[in-house]
Amino acid sequence: MNTIVNGLQWGDEGKGKIVDFLTESADLVVRGQGGNNAGHTVIVGENKYILHLVPSGILWGDKMNVIGNGVVMDPVGLVAEFEKLRGLGVTITPDNLLISDRAHVVLPYHRDLDAAQEEARGKFSIGTTRRGIGPAYSDKATRCGLRLADLLDAKLAHELISVRLKDANQFLAAHGLPQHDADEALGHVEDALNHLRPHVTNTIPVLHEAWKADKNIVFEGAQGTFLDVDFGTYPFVTSSNTTSGGACTGSGLPPIAVDRVVGVCKAYTTRVGQGAHVTESQEFSDYLHGLGREFGATTGRKRRCGWLDMVLLRFACMVNGVTDLAVTNLDGLDERDEIMVCTAYNIDGLENPFPPAQRDAWDRAQPIYETHPGWKMDTSGCRTWDDLPKNAQSYLMRLGKLAGAPVKYVGIGPDREQTILL
Repeated sequence: MNTIVNGLQWGDEGKGKIVDFLTESADLVVRGQGGNNAGHTVIVGENKYILHLVPSGILWGDKMNVIGNGVVMDPVGLVAEFEKLRGLGVTITPDNLLISDRAHVVLPYHRDLDAAQEEARGKFSIGTTRRGIGPAYSDKATRCGLRLADLLDAKLAHELISVRLKDANQFLAAHGLPQHDADEALGHVEDALNHLRPHVTNTIPVLHEAWKADKNIVFEGAQGTFLDVDFGTYPFVTSSNTTSGGACTGSGLPPIAVDRVVGVCKAYTTRVGQGAHVTESQEFSDYLHGLGREFGATTGRKRRCGWLDMVLLRFACMVNGVTDLAVTNLDGLDERDEIMVCTAYNIDGLENPFPPAQRDAWDRAQPIYETHPGWKMDTSGCRTWDDLPKNAQSYLMRLGKLAGAPVKYVGIGPDREQTILL
């Protein structure tokens, strides 16, 4: 069975944990979009692994992992991630990790362009991680990007980068940032490319062969639905399609290869960076931060926290075609007396069950809540549905009904074992 795992909120939903859980019965794990601006945290026993570009399946020694064509890859960052994982005892070889030769590459000037573009936006800045992801995707769309296959030919790469830098340097100069040249850009990534070269191949036939052989494939999404460049809270989004369709375009496997879509959400709502967050609550944020929760895996930034937003989840389940819900961090609500759930937005006196497209409508949206009783019990030791308190069961059943998709997995802690399968 081939499964897409997608985030249903603004990322940080615990996708890495769910992918890790599903990988036990998988043969391949595929990452199809995003860059190293995303981070997945997986805890196995005493070990904590933070993954950025490497698929979560790498933590299982007998699985094949693929970084697909839809990813934009920082070669230096990827090699650094390799070394960190190897230092934790993880094996990474061409036998268990392949990289698409069609994946686009993040080069040094992309990071400076990212910073310059953020400065140019002024009050409309979107709070990027300034890792060059957006400019790399922009170059891809305007057909002046470089793929791994291009960089493996040094002469061709030098010519292509030189042409691109004519425009890029003008923009950087206008914002007082350093100029780049092709020799410097290639020199920066040369050692990393040599290290990665054995992993680089045409991954599409590999994936199709696995599909035809009835291998089990897990597609691992990065970020979340509301960071999708088409369906998210535009313009406060990332530069790729983070929804289930991105798994196909980012891997080369067709939609008919997909059997199910597991949508991952927290039992509440969080967001990092700027942009709308209708249910955001400072009191609830302080509560979760006080528990040591909700700090970004990539940036360390405090996440903005709020009650569960079913307007978002309802729409996300539609867009992704979710067949199964995975609800994580239920234990984060263990100490609450009452739990709020936003069922609709009030915008200018009208009740809206779906998120608006107009930018300014988000500023006027007010949450319409229903209240649920808390369970006031530690759920972290629960291992079956029957172990959960009745109020927690009722909360999860209501969540599934409002979302229009059944709850199949429940996370009650960060460890691999702290997952309940319904």
